[in-house]
Amino acid sequence: MGRRVQVIGLIGGLSWVSTEHYYRLINEDVAARLGAQHCARLVLWQTDFAEIVVLQEEGRWDEAGEILAAGAASLRAAGAEVIGIGANTMHLVADQVRTAAAPSRLVHIAEAVRDACAAASITKIGLFGTAYTMASPDLYPPILAAAGIDTLVPDGSAQDEIQRITYEELIRDVVTDDTRAFFRATAGELVARGADAIVLACTEHGLVLGRDDLGVPVFDTAVLHARALVDAATG
Repeated sequence: MGRRVQVIGLIGGLSWVSTEHYYRLINEDVAARLGAQHCARLVLWQTDFAEIVVLQEEGRWDEAGEILAAGAASLRAAGAEVIGIGANTMHLVADQVRTAAAPSRLVHIAEAVRDACAAASITKIGLFGTAYTMASPDLYPPILAAAGIDTLVPDGSAQDEIQRITYEELIRDVVTDDTRAFFRATAGELVARGADAIVLACTEHGLVLGRDDLGVPVFDTAVLHARALVDAATG
């Protein structure tokens, strides 16, 4: 009998596009580790992203956290032992989710990024994400700084355009050549400012930039987070 794999609980719908990506990544990873007939023991709880978007825009983060915390409690009740928030920005309410998930373990996306950057000896990253993620002093900077990694973000106008593209195009699974060109140019500016790598700290941004698109490493946070969830589930 094979080793027992813990049940992964995924808080999804943030957006459905990234949730679909997570589902494939997690199951492909489990099959690669345990054999082609294997798939993840997984429970999905999905919210309506439109409700979350309104709360984000109005700065009602505690209320958004309550929604995700209820999702974490539901996942725990359904048997999830390892829980992940399938998004970057909503890790701004990770403390609420962690409390509701206990004693199940919350796997934090920024910690997965920290570990990958540290393993690659990265000392300065260029951070893409939603406007909320890029502007937050609490989500990525302190976790990375504790590992000796500095964070750069695009300038204000570029942040505005990344936000527009994310919410008007990418969450609908729309990717244009103009968007690819803009992301490459903006990433290039961060590299020129000293970034050793680009971190795509929005789980839809991997649709736009790939790991071979620039002259520096490109870290897709959805890929890293999915791998960390499988690491935790397989022990």
